Amino acid sequence: MKTFYLHPGDSINELLRQIPTDNQEEIHIRLSRGVYREKVVIDRPHLHFFGEDAQKTVITYDDYATAPMPDGSKRGTFRSYTVLLDASFVTMENLTIENTAAPRKKVGQAIALYADGDRLHFKNCRLLGNQDTLFTGPLPPAPKQAGGFTGPKEFAPRQNGRQFYENCYICGDIDFIFGSATAYFLNCHIEAKNNLPPEELESPENRPPVCSYLTAASTPEGQRFGYVFDRCRITAKDCPPGSVYLGRPWRIWAKTVFLNCSMDESIHPAGFHDWNKPESHETVFYGEYGCTGPGSALEGRAPFARSLTAGEAASITPETVFERLD
Repeated sequence: MKTFYLHPGDSINELLRQIPTDNQEEIHIRLSRGVYREKVVIDRPHLHFFGEDAQKTVITYDDYATAPMPDGSKRGTFRSYTVLLDASFVTMENLTIENTAAPRKKVGQAIALYADGDRLHFKNCRLLGNQDTLFTGPLPPAPKQAGGFTGPKEFAPRQNGRQFYENCYICGDIDFIFGSATAYFLNCHIEAKNNLPPEELESPENRPPVCSYLTAASTPEGQRFGYVFDRCRITAKDCPPGSVYLGRPWRIWAKTVFLNCSMDESIHPAGFHDWNKPESHETVFYGEYGCTGPGSALEGRAPFARSLTAGEAASITPETVFERLD
């Protein structure tokens, strides 16, 4: 096993270029506290990143979807990342990854972490952004419009991977956890942010306002699991009661489950939105079990959401989800 030490001012990318692309040796990369302003590409396997302090070890950048490119095109969602993790068997622990681009209505999507690989583990990490904070790849098979997937994995094979988020804090406003992976969130704090200006919050024609959608899964047809939130805390900042949806389907086979989570009053009574895709009512799998708090009441939930049985909930654990991966 090798260990490398980095300090603010050092380049993470420069260190990674010293590691073979087909690396099979466990490598530890320790980042001392401080700010690493860099657009990072992790494309080597078997790496373990350790931050010295989750709040004070920060990888940051500010690219965004509407930024102009040299050829006159827009950067687009999937080139806006701060960190692109395009490898398997990678762990990141005790650090922050953020995209500081704002405001959302001007900059559009701005990914903090683009994670596409198998056996990815994030422990005690903070993922900060606004729209599209965390993308859990792979991409869906095809975009809805030409050029919609322009970016590093546009033409790569779509391979479902397992991603485990443990004791993490993830915040954003619109669809800020999205993608196709099998991803398990255990003991995480998921916090929605208000994306509306005060005048829209106060506008009668915008009642009730929609401040946030936590998830936008694009689970492929036939994939057994999508997103699982287990014993997570769901809160909102500056969002009125009933203004936050737990999820909506980026693709119509979306699967998202909340188990034993606490939910504050910001959660919309319907819980889930169909994104104006009535055909998804027959294909999505949105489920809840054992949740608590004012936002957890199942009365008034969308008709295409379901309350899981005790047996169904007990069968959904990190071990069973990842063992049963197709």
